[in-house]
Amino acid sequence: MGEKSKKKDGERVETSRKEFSKGDLAVYPAHGVGYIESIESKEINGDTMNFYMMKIVENGMVIMIPTSNVESVGLREVISETEVPEVYKVMQEKGQGADNQTWNRRYREYMEKIKTGSIYDVAEVFRDLFQLKLEKDLSFGERKLLDTAQNLLVQELSTAKDIDEKEMMQEIEGLFN
Repeated sequence: MGEKSKKKDGERVETSRKEFSKGDLAVYPAHGVGYIESIESKEINGDTMNFYMMKIVENGMVIMIPTSNVESVGLREVISETEVPEVYKVMQEKGQGADNQTWNRRYREYMEKIKTGSIYDVAEVFRDLFQLKLEKDLSFGERKLLDTAQNLLVQELSTAKDIDEKEMMQEIEGLFN
């Protein structure tokens, strides 16, 4: 059982799996796609705890995730290829005119969405910032957020579709033309 997107009264409801095995691909919020290198037990303050040792694909960073905290940290499976069109729909929707907010308020809002780990939230951030970039110059922070959202999207979507990241980026750009 992986993350499933179900429509409930027109709203997306996401559920996540609680157990991963060595070699499984997973998504860690704000860091992207990685794989479970191992499951290790460590003693911390006299308690023995189990950890997923997850290596992030993009930069090789290893993250220790307590197996009991999977849901609270937002660790989830990569979406399935059948869910990709849903993400495309989110990116093609008309974004909310964020122009009436100050850039730092927008930045905080977008950062919160990225931290949720939801591919749909990340797609919204990418869409809104991409559209805003066409209207005016983005602040430095917004440009970094746009890059982050783009990297997270490209990583997960290319993994889901089993295609090259460059090819995935061309597909995403095609959605906006």
